[in-house]
Amino acid sequence: MHVRAPVLIPDSAAFTTVAVKWVKHWNEHLFSFAVERPASFRFRSGEFVMLGLPGLPGEDGTPGKPVMRAYSIASPSWAEELEFLSIKVAEGPLTGRLQAVKPGDQLYLGKKPTGTLVLDALLGGKRLFMLSTGTGLAPFLSVARDPDVYERFEQVVIVHGVRRVDDLAWRDMLTAQLADDPLVADQALLQFHYLPAVTREPFHTMGRITTLIEDGRLFDAPVVGERRFDPETDRVMLCGSTEMIRETAGMLEAAGLVEGSNANPGQFVIERAFVG
Repeated sequence: MHVRAPVLIPDSAAFTTVAVKWVKHWNEHLFSFAVERPASFRFRSGEFVMLGLPGLPGEDGTPGKPVMRAYSIASPSWAEELEFLSIKVAEGPLTGRLQAVKPGDQLYLGKKPTGTLVLDALLGGKRLFMLSTGTGLAPFLSVARDPDVYERFEQVVIVHGVRRVDDLAWRDMLTAQLADDPLVADQALLQFHYLPAVTREPFHTMGRITTLIEDGRLFDAPVVGERRFDPETDRVMLCGSTEMIRETAGMLEAAGLVEGSNANPGQFVIERAFVG
Protein backbone atom coordinates (compact mmCIF):
# COMPACT_ATOMS: atom_id res chain seq x y z
CA MET A 1 0.00 0.00 0.00
CA HIS A 2 1.34 3.41 -0.95
CA VAL A 3 1.88 5.76 1.99
CA ARG A 4 2.40 9.37 1.02
CA ALA A 5 5.02 11.56 2.67
CA PRO A 6 3.80 14.03 5.33
CA VAL A 7 2.60 17.37 3.96
CA LEU A 8 4.87 20.10 5.32
CA ILE A 9 3.94 23.78 5.27
CA PRO A 10 5.97 27.04 5.30
CA ASP A 11 6.73 28.66 8.64
CA SER A 12 4.48 31.55 9.64
CA ALA A 13 5.28 34.53 11.84
CA ALA A 14 1.68 34.71 13.03
CA PHE A 15 1.06 31.03 13.82
CA THR A 16 2.88 28.02 15.25
CA THR A 17 3.45 25.03 12.98
CA VAL A 18 2.36 21.73 14.56
CA ALA A 19 2.23 18.12 13.37
CA VAL A 20 -0.91 15.97 13.31
CA LYS A 21 -0.66 13.06 15.78
CA TRP A 22 -3.75 11.02 14.87
CA VAL A 23 -7.02 11.23 12.94
CA LYS A 24 -10.33 9.44 13.62
CA HIS A 25 -13.22 9.49 11.14
CA TRP A 26 -16.49 8.92 13.01
CA ASN A 27 -18.60 8.82 9.84
CA GLU A 28 -18.79 10.46 6.41
CA HIS A 29 -19.33 13.95 7.83
CA LEU A 30 -17.57 14.02 11.23
CA PHE A 31 -13.95 13.51 12.26
CA SER A 32 -11.60 14.28 15.10
CA PHE A 33 -7.85 14.69 15.20
CA ALA A 34 -5.03 15.73 17.50
CA VAL A 35 -1.91 17.82 17.02
CA GLU A 36 1.23 18.07 19.08
CA ARG A 37 1.09 20.62 21.89
CA PRO A 38 3.85 23.26 21.87
CA ALA A 39 5.66 23.45 25.20
CA SER A 40 4.66 27.12 25.62
CA PHE A 41 0.95 26.60 24.78
CA ARG A 42 -1.34 27.20 27.76
CA PHE A 43 -5.14 27.23 27.77
CA ARG A 44 -8.12 26.96 30.08
CA SER A 45 -10.42 23.98 29.60
CA GLY A 46 -13.23 25.04 27.25
CA GLU A 47 -11.30 27.63 25.22
CA PHE A 48 -10.91 27.73 21.44
CA VAL A 49 -7.96 28.50 19.19
CA MET A 50 -7.43 29.31 15.53
CA LEU A 51 -6.38 26.37 13.36
CA GLY A 52 -5.68 26.17 9.65
CA LEU A 53 -3.59 25.63 6.54
CA PRO A 54 -1.74 27.79 4.01
CA GLY A 55 -3.96 29.36 1.39
CA LEU A 56 -3.82 27.92 -2.10
CA PRO A 57 -1.15 29.60 -4.25
CA GLY A 58 -2.20 32.33 -6.66
CA GLU A 59 -1.84 32.15 -10.41
CA ASP A 60 1.62 33.66 -10.12
CA GLY A 61 2.64 30.97 -7.63
CA THR A 62 2.80 33.22 -4.57
CA PRO A 63 1.55 31.55 -1.37
CA GLY A 64 -2.00 32.37 -0.35
CA LYS A 65 -2.97 33.88 2.98
CA PRO A 66 -3.45 31.15 5.64
CA VAL A 67 -7.04 29.88 5.90
CA MET A 68 -7.85 29.83 9.62
CA ARG A 69 -10.97 28.88 11.59
CA ALA A 70 -11.82 28.85 15.30
CA TYR A 71 -11.86 25.36 16.82
CA SER A 72 -12.72 24.48 20.40
CA ILE A 73 -10.02 22.41 22.09
CA ALA A 74 -11.51 19.05 23.10
CA SER A 75 -8.62 17.91 25.26
CA PRO A 76 -8.28 18.93 28.92
CA SER A 77 -5.83 21.65 29.88
CA TRP A 78 -3.33 19.14 31.28
CA ALA A 79 -3.14 16.96 28.12
CA GLU A 80 0.05 16.52 26.13
CA GLU A 81 -1.75 16.85 22.79
CA LEU A 82 -4.54 19.07 21.47
CA GLU A 83 -7.71 17.34 20.26
CA PHE A 84 -10.29 18.86 17.91
CA LEU A 85 -13.67 17.80 16.47
CA SER A 86 -14.74 18.93 13.00
CA ILE A 87 -17.43 18.47 10.41
CA LYS A 88 -16.54 17.59 6.84
CA VAL A 89 -17.57 20.13 4.22
CA ALA A 90 -16.57 18.97 0.74
CA GLU A 91 -16.34 22.49 -0.68
CA GLY A 92 -15.23 24.17 2.55
CA PRO A 93 -12.17 26.42 2.18
CA LEU A 94 -10.59 24.72 5.19
CA THR A 95 -12.52 21.57 6.10
CA GLY A 96 -12.48 20.40 2.47
CA ARG A 97 -8.71 20.05 2.88
CA LEU A 98 -8.49 19.43 6.62
CA GLN A 99 -10.50 16.21 6.45
CA ALA A 100 -7.75 14.68 4.28
CA VAL A 101 -4.91 15.21 6.79
CA LYS A 102 -2.83 12.26 7.95
CA PRO A 103 -0.50 11.78 10.93
CA GLY A 104 2.70 13.71 10.31
CA ASP A 105 1.06 16.44 8.21
CA GLN A 106 1.53 19.98 9.48
CA LEU A 107 -1.10 22.59 10.40
CA TYR A 108 -1.03 26.17 11.66
CA LEU A 109 -2.02 26.70 15.30
CA GLY A 110 -2.93 30.08 16.77
CA LYS A 111 -0.82 31.31 19.68
CA LYS A 112 -3.58 32.78 21.87
CA PRO A 113 -6.51 30.57 22.92
CA THR A 114 -9.57 32.36 24.27
CA GLY A 115 -13.27 31.88 24.93
CA THR A 116 -16.15 32.12 27.39
CA LEU A 117 -17.00 28.42 27.86
CA VAL A 118 -14.77 28.35 30.92
CA LEU A 119 -15.38 27.96 34.64
CA ASP A 120 -14.06 31.49 35.24
CA ALA A 121 -17.13 32.92 33.47
CA LEU A 122 -19.59 31.16 35.78
CA LEU A 123 -20.63 31.79 39.36
CA GLY A 124 -20.41 28.87 41.76
CA GLY A 125 -23.32 26.44 41.93
CA LYS A 126 -24.37 22.83 42.48
CA ARG A 127 -25.28 21.55 39.00
CA LEU A 128 -23.42 22.32 35.77
CA PHE A 129 -25.29 21.54 32.54
CA MET A 130 -23.25 21.58 29.32
CA LEU A 131 -25.76 21.61 26.46
CA SER A 132 -24.34 20.90 22.99
CA THR A 133 -25.34 20.01 19.46
CA GLY A 134 -23.02 18.51 16.84
CA THR A 135 -19.39 19.57 17.14
CA GLY A 136 -20.41 21.88 19.99
CA LEU A 137 -19.55 18.90 22.20
CA ALA A 138 -15.82 19.62 21.84
CA PRO A 139 -15.25 22.25 24.58
CA PHE A 140 -17.29 20.21 27.04
CA LEU A 141 -15.03 17.19 26.55
CA SER A 142 -12.30 19.49 27.85
CA VAL A 143 -14.28 20.89 30.78
CA ALA A 144 -15.58 17.47 31.88
CA ARG A 145 -12.01 16.15 32.19
CA ASP A 146 -10.83 19.08 34.30
CA PRO A 147 -10.52 18.20 38.02
CA ASP A 148 -11.56 21.75 38.97
CA VAL A 149 -15.11 21.23 37.68
CA TYR A 150 -15.71 18.45 40.22
CA GLU A 151 -14.50 20.70 43.03
CA ARG A 152 -16.88 23.48 42.03
CA PHE A 153 -20.01 21.46 41.21
CA GLU A 154 -21.75 18.49 42.78
CA GLN A 155 -23.15 17.29 39.44
CA VAL A 156 -21.62 17.72 35.97
CA VAL A 157 -23.99 16.95 33.06
CA ILE A 158 -23.19 16.79 29.33
CA VAL A 159 -26.15 16.75 26.94
CA HIS A 160 -25.27 16.04 23.30
CA GLY A 161 -27.97 16.50 20.67
CA VAL A 162 -27.39 15.10 17.16
CA ARG A 163 -29.41 14.00 14.13
CA ARG A 164 -28.10 10.44 13.82
CA VAL A 165 -26.81 7.89 16.30
CA ASP A 166 -23.39 7.65 14.64
CA ASP A 167 -22.95 11.41 15.12
CA LEU A 168 -22.49 10.76 18.86
CA ALA A 169 -18.73 11.24 18.91
CA TRP A 170 -16.96 9.93 22.03
CA ARG A 171 -20.18 8.16 23.07
CA ASP A 172 -18.40 5.14 24.57
CA MET A 173 -16.05 7.26 26.68
CA LEU A 174 -18.89 9.44 27.94
CA THR A 175 -21.26 6.55 28.60
CA ALA A 176 -18.50 4.96 30.71
CA GLN A 177 -18.42 8.17 32.80
CA LEU A 178 -14.79 8.91 31.83
CA ALA A 179 -13.71 5.66 33.54
CA ASP A 180 -10.30 5.64 31.86
CA ASP A 181 -9.45 9.25 32.65
CA PRO A 182 -6.27 9.45 34.77
CA LEU A 183 -7.34 12.48 36.80
CA VAL A 184 -11.13 12.55 37.16
CA ALA A 185 -12.30 8.91 36.90
CA ASP A 186 -13.14 8.58 40.60
CA GLN A 187 -15.05 11.88 40.83
CA ALA A 188 -16.77 11.39 37.47
CA LEU A 189 -18.15 8.01 38.53
CA LEU A 190 -20.14 9.80 41.23
CA GLN A 191 -20.73 13.25 39.74
CA PHE A 192 -20.73 13.01 35.92
CA HIS A 193 -23.85 12.30 33.83
CA TYR A 194 -24.15 11.96 30.04
CA LEU A 195 -27.39 12.38 28.12
CA PRO A 196 -27.19 11.76 24.35
CA ALA A 197 -30.27 12.67 22.29
CA VAL A 198 -31.07 11.94 18.64
CA THR A 199 -33.67 13.63 16.45
CA ARG A 200 -33.83 11.66 13.17
CA GLU A 201 -33.33 7.99 14.12
CA PRO A 202 -34.83 5.68 16.77
CA PHE A 203 -32.93 6.04 20.05
CA HIS A 204 -33.61 5.72 23.76
CA THR A 205 -33.75 9.51 24.08
CA MET A 206 -35.26 11.32 21.11
CA GLY A 207 -35.92 15.02 20.66
CA ARG A 208 -34.28 18.41 20.57
CA ILE A 209 -32.57 19.83 23.64
CA THR A 210 -35.28 22.45 24.05
CA THR A 211 -37.89 19.68 24.09
CA LEU A 212 -35.96 17.77 26.77
CA ILE A 213 -35.98 20.93 28.90
CA GLU A 214 -39.67 21.58 28.35
CA ASP A 215 -40.86 18.04 29.14
CA GLY A 216 -38.41 17.56 32.02
CA ARG A 217 -36.43 14.62 30.57
CA LEU A 218 -33.24 16.68 30.91
CA PHE A 219 -33.64 16.36 34.67
CA ASP A 220 -34.48 12.63 34.82
CA ALA A 221 -32.37 10.30 36.99
CA PRO A 222 -29.45 9.96 37.45
CA VAL A 223 -29.57 13.78 37.57
CA VAL A 224 -30.64 14.75 41.10
CA GLY A 225 -32.58 17.83 42.15
CA GLU A 226 -35.16 20.23 40.74
CA ARG A 227 -36.83 19.31 37.44
CA ARG A 228 -36.22 22.82 36.18
CA PHE A 229 -33.34 25.29 36.02
CA ASP A 230 -32.82 27.02 39.38
CA PRO A 231 -30.94 30.36 39.15
CA GLU A 232 -29.58 29.84 42.67
CA THR A 233 -27.86 26.52 42.07
CA ASP A 234 -27.78 25.71 38.33
CA ARG A 235 -25.15 26.85 35.84
CA VAL A 236 -25.31 26.23 32.10
CA MET A 237 -22.90 26.28 29.15
CA LEU A 238 -24.23 26.31 25.57
CA CYS A 239 -22.36 25.39 22.38
CA GLY A 240 -23.73 24.25 19.04
CA SER A 241 -26.16 25.45 16.42
CA THR A 242 -27.20 29.10 16.41
CA GLU A 243 -30.86 28.08 16.62
CA MET A 244 -30.33 25.87 19.68
CA ILE A 245 -28.33 28.54 21.47
CA ARG A 246 -30.85 31.29 20.72
CA GLU A 247 -33.85 29.23 21.84
CA THR A 248 -32.19 27.75 24.90
CA ALA A 249 -30.70 31.07 26.03
CA GLY A 250 -34.22 32.52 25.87
CA MET A 251 -35.50 29.69 28.06
CA LEU A 252 -32.68 30.24 30.56
CA GLU A 253 -33.35 33.98 30.75
CA ALA A 254 -37.05 33.30 31.24
CA ALA A 255 -36.08 31.03 34.15
CA GLY A 256 -34.11 33.88 35.73
CA LEU A 257 -30.57 32.94 34.72
CA VAL A 258 -28.21 35.75 33.65
CA GLU A 259 -25.53 35.39 30.97
CA GLY A 260 -21.95 35.68 32.21
CA SER A 261 -18.53 36.49 30.75
CA ASN A 262 -14.90 36.35 31.78
CA ALA A 263 -15.16 39.90 33.12
CA ASN A 264 -18.56 39.44 34.76
CA PRO A 265 -19.34 35.81 35.74
CA GLY A 266 -22.98 34.75 35.52
CA GLN A 267 -25.30 31.77 35.57
CA PHE A 268 -24.95 30.68 31.94
CA VAL A 269 -22.46 31.24 29.12
CA ILE A 270 -22.37 30.79 25.36
CA GLU A 271 -19.45 30.92 22.93
CA ARG A 272 -20.20 34.01 20.85
CA ALA A 273 -17.26 33.35 18.51
CA PHE A 274 -19.32 30.61 16.85
CA VAL A 275 -22.72 32.33 16.87
CA GLY A 276 -23.86 34.02 13.67
